[in-house]
Amino acid sequence: MKIRYLNTILTVGTSLEQGSIPYQFTGASALIAQGVEIKEYSSITVSVQWDLFNEAHQLFSAYSPSETERNPGQVAFQFEVDGIHVTVSCLFNTTIKTDPYRILVKNEGVDIWCRSLYTYLYDRVMAAYSDEIHTYLEKKQHGFTSQNEQAWNQNNYQALINRYGTPEEIAAKIKENPKWRLHPFYKYLGEVSGKKVAHLMGSNGVKAAALALLGAKVKVVDFSKENSAFAMELAAAADVSIEYVISDVLSMPKEQITGDFDIVLMELGVLHYLIDLEPLFEIVKRLLKPGGRFILHEFHPISTKLITSAGKKHKVTGNYFDPAIETHTVAFSKHMPGEDQKQLAKVAQRKWTIGELVTAVGQAGLVIKVLEEEPNHKIHDIGLPKTYTLVAENI
Repeated sequence: MKIRYLNTILTVGTSLEQGSIPYQFTGASALIAQGVEIKEYSSITVSVQWDLFNEAHQLFSAYSPSETERNPGQVAFQFEVDGIHVTVSCLFNTTIKTDPYRILVKNEGVDIWCRSLYTYLYDRVMAAYSDEIHTYLEKKQHGFTSQNEQAWNQNNYQALINRYGTPEEIAAKIKENPKWRLHPFYKYLGEVSGKKVAHLMGSNGVKAAALALLGAKVKVVDFSKENSAFAMELAAAADVSIEYVISDVLSMPKEQITGDFDIVLMELGVLHYLIDLEPLFEIVKRLLKPGGRFILHEFHPISTKLITSAGKKHKVTGNYFDPAIETHTVAFSKHMPGEDQKQLAKVAQRKWTIGELVTAVGQAGLVIKVLEEEPNHKIHDIGLPKTYTLVAENI
């Protein structure tokens, strides 16, 4: 039944494409086309460009489509293909091509247009499929995590040496002014002496060492063995003690999620390694004690998803709402020689909007206290946000 259902989707999509009618599969049909396991293969829904609706009706004349049914906001007709019920509709004055959540999905080598599954995580009507969507994303995440873990365990230690110098050299600099290493979110940490801090995806240990020098009890969770090696040498050189758990954050051993942390910290270039935020913030909440604080310092999506700049020129080259998973060179590659860069494995990334982030934090039961958007300080980038800091509490 599933094969017949997907073949019908391909038949309908291919027909609309050949008829030059913009379209997108919606609802459960869109989810199934994207790989979500939903065992409902009786009906398909597809939305078409409103001013080409009559052409769509004529396009499927061979299937004896029903008369059009109108209401104040939309119009629709139905037909059957190989026992599958198909509903074609349009929303008046709604342009399909400019829907930022309309994505291309490849099935059996054929590209078809669907509404992204991410939009249905916040849709009341589609809430019944929330578990299926998250299950699908969890399976996909495992594959991307393996890919990203491989990328972050290839010559990263040498890249850190190229960037910072030896652990002893960077330790001496951190000891001079540990608070500076925690800028600009230090003001939200409060007095950290004696506090338990979990630094998730904590990378090379620079922030962990700074926190430990200020008296915090720090646990770093990160899947890179090379990051761990550098961090532990750095901590020893700084005469502090940190705990380093080599693990994917979403696969943390249960005994590490103790619910007694005062602060959970994440910072700079971490969220995009996750294709679903719900499991992350569930873990954040479980790590924090009542009244504990979550601090996220991240690159602003305006600068990572939308605008590119070169000198004095800025261009809007991206789609702020694009939910696509992209492939990029691993972040530390710029600290490696050119020839070595070509050999490095790439990472998979999903870049999040501010709205998606805030919604995910709120749905986890964390109370947002601060969302500070921080400006770019380069002279030609004045007025553009570069980073942001979000502070939430486990009430």
